[in-house]
Amino acid sequence: MKVMPRRPLFRQSRRSSLYRIFILVVLILAAAWFARQVDLGAIKRPFLPTPTPTRTVGSFALEGEASFASGKLEEAITAYQEAARVDPAEAEVWAKLARIQAYSSSLLTTDVQRKARLQEGLDSIDQAVTLSPDDSTVHAIRAFVLDWNANPILAGDQSQALLLEAEREALHALNLDNQNVLALAFYAEILVDEQKWSQAEQIILQAVQRDPSLMDVHRVYAYVLESTMRYQEAIQEYQKAIEISPNLTFLYISVGANYRRLAYDSTITDERTSLYETALDYFAKAARLNTQLEIKDPIPYIAIAKTYSQKGDFFTAALNIKKALEFDPANADIYGQLGIIYFKSRNYEGSIPALKCAIRGCTANESCQARFGEDCTESETGMDVQGLALSQSTVVYYYTYGSVLAALSRPQQNYCSEAQAVLGEVRLAFGGDATITGIVDAGEQICFSLTESLVQTPAPFATPTPLPTPRP
Repeated sequence: MKVMPRRPLFRQSRRSSLYRIFILVVLILAAAWFARQVDLGAIKRPFLPTPTPTRTVGSFALEGEASFASGKLEEAITAYQEAARVDPAEAEVWAKLARIQAYSSSLLTTDVQRKARLQEGLDSIDQAVTLSPDDSTVHAIRAFVLDWNANPILAGDQSQALLLEAEREALHALNLDNQNVLALAFYAEILVDEQKWSQAEQIILQAVQRDPSLMDVHRVYAYVLESTMRYQEAIQEYQKAIEISPNLTFLYISVGANYRRLAYDSTITDERTSLYETALDYFAKAARLNTQLEIKDPIPYIAIAKTYSQKGDFFTAALNIKKALEFDPANADIYGQLGIIYFKSRNYEGSIPALKCAIRGCTANESCQARFGEDCTESETGMDVQGLALSQSTVVYYYTYGSVLAALSRPQQNYCSEAQAVLGEVRLAFGGDATITGIVDAGEQICFSLTESLVQTPAPFATPTPLPTPRP
């Protein structure tokens, strides 16, 4: 009798499979590899938030506006540039960027820096015009940027052409919107630069009446008053601009400059002293504001130095100009101003290294000699300095340097070769200026006399030709 095997009642017997075991091993190894890659960072965990959220144009624009209001112009420029990068088709962003770039040029100390920044502003506003050719405010800002680019010291022979283009832009902005207050204000500023003072005042008064809440309006009105030598009234308008925008240091510098001019014109000793002190107070406010904003700006200290120099306190002037150099130790223009202060204080030998850095450039060690009167030490770091090209704003450094070299020349230590080279450059570029030509003649005559005396007797010490009294 054949008996069948019993079936399991509660479970079914399973047969092992090599294929199933192989698949399980592969899955385990894959899971281990995946976990390892996650730990190493090669594979990101799913569902994690984005590390850096994508920012919008509006976010960057708000940051730029806030930075400008707080006086941080460089940060404002960076923010608007980022906004333009995110959305390059936003005309308003380009226009606001251009306005700030133009204003920020007033905080730069050399012609090369100012010209480059203003050109950047012009490039930005041209982009805005391309994107929005019928926007009145865009054309108004372009008029403003063109006007600042038309500065004769920066633009040279192109100055008048840029000024005419600026006027056309302002009129075009007003044709698009005759109620545009910014267009009126910037048009008035252009008219001042065209020496149309009466017309400029009529235009800016319209702007003030329509919207006295704009900083630009009061700044331009102050500029109109300043250009007609109504310095006290100009101060009042600059102060109104400060009430609207209390963190813009260039407004404080403008108020101080007007007080300094009033002091220069005053013939009453006590009044003159008081006006100088008030000017210094405003420059100091600008310096303190920069400290609060953590901005290393030499401009307030340069203004303070010029004021003390005008007062005849050359020691304090030198201390402040050296403070400016701490912020910008490679700035050739500041070395030039230090050299002029030394010259006015009759420290002729000390003026030579500083003026050399200004016009010829100097090595890091020579920059220490100009600032500290000695070679660089561990605590006194020098900087290579690139000299300034001869221009209307740097010619004073050139002819002062040439004059001092000529005056200090001796048979044993003859600087006349360099003196004549520098003075020759000045004569070639400014031969039509009688005052400058007179200074050049005096320096060249000293060197001529020294050459003649070499075959006879040593030349006596010559006092450098006094500089023309600068306007404050």
